[in-house]
Amino acid sequence: MNVEFSERANRIKASEIRELLKLTARPEIISFAGGLPAAELFPLESLAEISKEVILQEGKTALQYSTTEGFNDLREVILKQRLAKVGIHATLDEIFITSGSQQALDFTGKLLINEGDQIIVESPTYLGALNAFLAYAPSYVEIPLEEDGMDLDLLEEHLKGGLKAKFLYTIPDFQNPSGITMSLEKRKRLLSLANQYDLIVIEDAPYAELVLEGNQLPPLKSMDTEGRVIYLGTFSKTFTPGLRIGWVVGHPKIIHKFIQIKQGSDLQTSSLDQRIAARYMLQYNLDEHIELIKKVYKRRRDVMINAMKASFHKDITFTDSKGGLFTWVKVKETMDTKPIMEEALAKNVAFVPGASFFASGDKKNYMRLNYSCMPEEMIEIGIRRLAEVLNKYY
Repeated sequence: MNVEFSERANRIKASEIRELLKLTARPEIISFAGGLPAAELFPLESLAEISKEVILQEGKTALQYSTTEGFNDLREVILKQRLAKVGIHATLDEIFITSGSQQALDFTGKLLINEGDQIIVESPTYLGALNAFLAYAPSYVEIPLEEDGMDLDLLEEHLKGGLKAKFLYTIPDFQNPSGITMSLEKRKRLLSLANQYDLIVIEDAPYAELVLEGNQLPPLKSMDTEGRVIYLGTFSKTFTPGLRIGWVVGHPKIIHKFIQIKQGSDLQTSSLDQRIAARYMLQYNLDEHIELIKKVYKRRRDVMINAMKASFHKDITFTDSKGGLFTWVKVKETMDTKPIMEEALAKNVAFVPGASFFASGDKKNYMRLNYSCMPEEMIEIGIRRLAEVLNKYY
């Protein structure tokens, strides 16, 4: 059979993480590869109770088609419980529900990118966003990260030099993959530059509530006075990823167009899952659940950081993230972590090579490690195994 795929389809490539997770499914593998939350912390009993209630009490509507923009009770509870407390004050016309924030990234590409359009991304950045945007054939402008976020001096140079980007994509809190958080000063300056140069900002915030040290910084959206920030949120890291519930907050005319795009994609996010999530938020305290997650993740992060300090060669550096799920490891420039991954897998330990997190793909001496989904004792063993692989190159 001869199938001629479209140019767009041919641009799409498999996610390295998804493919790697297939390899790491073996029980003997200690995996630092996925950005997976700890499954043992899912609130199974309360969700079982809630699911039964929804089916028995709301089944005729919960199993029926529903509105594209999302279940009103869920949108309201997100606005009141998750957003208002961090200074994002929006109306129902400014929020809609997506099937995870990954869908929101794809819709963003469809909404804004014409072939050849320039978009600004952090370097490194989330490879799932790069893959989502890639289908629409943009040209990437990479801005390196500093210890407190994007290099805004370089960004300003580009903008002063005439760069006309379609939008800027950023993960300001505990960035994936680097773990870096954008400082408050840089958040304010970034918005000032966006206003000055008429730049749309996509703020991706899946990890913002997973603060392991210090306080949560105000989102860019909370300081947005011109409606130019499009905010992406999700329950995947703070509740359960399997429900596939994310949301987009933006100017009403932007949300209206997003809704039209969703109507042509999947009509709506699962009615049943939305009602389960909404009822859980109304009957239980998600903040208490997040506090439990944070305590566990902080212990696991500390174990990983301390194990790397004890086992890694002194010239191997890594971020000590103040939240989120990841640390970002840098080895010497002559090393390529992709073939090293094969050596690590032979020792039953897995990580994600770093090149895929760069739009140019040209920096190969990095790796991303996740600390959230492995118990402490396995983290220590895995880091020691990884050190055996890496240290022999020094």
